[in-house]
Amino acid sequence: MRRILVVGASAAGLSAVETLRREGYDGTLTLVGDEPHPPYDRPPLSKQILASEWERDRLTLRSAGELGALELDLRLGTAATGLDLDGRAVLLADGTRVAYDGLIVATGVRPRRLPGDGHAHVLRTLDDALALRDRLGEGRRLVVVGAGFLGAEAAAVARGLGAQVTLLEPAPVPLGHAVGDEVGRVLSAAHLEHGVDLRTGVTVREVTGGGVRLADGELVEGDEVLVAVGSLPNTEWLADSGLTVGDGLVCDEYCEAVRESPGPTKSPGSATGGVYAAGDVARWHNPLFGAPMRIEHRTNAAEQGMAAARNLLHPQARKPFAPVPYFWSDQYGMKIQAFGYLRGHDEVAVVEGDLAERRFLVAYRRGDHLTGVLAVGMPPKAIRGWRQAVAVRSTWHDAVPVTGAL
Repeated sequence: MRRILVVGASAAGLSAVETLRREGYDGTLTLVGDEPHPPYDRPPLSKQILASEWERDRLTLRSAGELGALELDLRLGTAATGLDLDGRAVLLADGTRVAYDGLIVATGVRPRRLPGDGHAHVLRTLDDALALRDRLGEGRRLVVVGAGFLGAEAAAVARGLGAQVTLLEPAPVPLGHAVGDEVGRVLSAAHLEHGVDLRTGVTVREVTGGGVRLADGELVEGDEVLVAVGSLPNTEWLADSGLTVGDGLVCDEYCEAVRESPGPTKSPGSATGGVYAAGDVARWHNPLFGAPMRIEHRTNAAEQGMAAARNLLHPQARKPFAPVPYFWSDQYGMKIQAFGYLRGHDEVAVVEGDLAERRFLVAYRRGDHLTGVLAVGMPPKAIRGWRQAVAVRSTWHDAVPVTGAL
């Protein structure tokens, strides 16, 4: 293996190329990115960058010297447009064809769009964040469509800048599907107390030049609109490649992409023999939870980039990628942290603190096992000890003997 290609100059892609060099790979190493910027950190976009607390240079993950030391064939500002799986080559937007012996896909995601949202902002790239930042300030009216973590963080920052904020969410409780209705209501109350006009159970029909039009015909006026209704994996360039795509690039427990099976169903088939994926674009089987998952969090991107690189480079010593996912969020001074896989839970229980005080730790059960924990307003050490309990698949009874079930 003398030519390895990593598509996606993201946190996952950077982690992959650094791991390859650290593991002793000394062949040609090409890193392709569709943005003109070198790899940078995305979580601060909706926090420190939007709030003007940081300037853009603080986002850069590695200096020019550090990138130079990796001896990369670095190709920024050009997207991948196709994959010749049998010919082992990737086609780029500039017309070049890059051959490889091993490939890691780390192309991430892009924002979902709404009808008419050419008038709106999205928040995925550095340029997106800077464009929205320039339009916020005292008295400006911002409509945020989607009260997930991204939309909620942007709403909190905008209120801190003095903007009037309307936050629209189709679900009856924001984030209820992910963290549970009770925790979702606690987070919602913080927005209401800080003057956000939070409207739940509403559907946006389209974005207009002066705001957004709801399904019932009402116009919610705003000077600016931010659409934060989720994301789509960047897999279009893999169409007709022979790889299995379904809410991401489908991979096995080793992060290796799998081929489509012959026939009309296009179900997952055999391994590819040299194509791996990492980060937001990868949908892999996590053996710890016995389920396929696609995780859009910074920590997972870095860890999966390392795992994919090692498994590609050392195929005879591959290890399943079985992490305990971790994510965090900051809203109105509240630090929100979580370990595990919270979706699809059967029960939520308070194990420390009090919801009313917005200082608590809750545990999540699925079946007979503890599958995750979430803390608000607690010191990091309060939740860190629970990670191991999730990692060893503790039973609910052993981990949470006395519950304050919600």
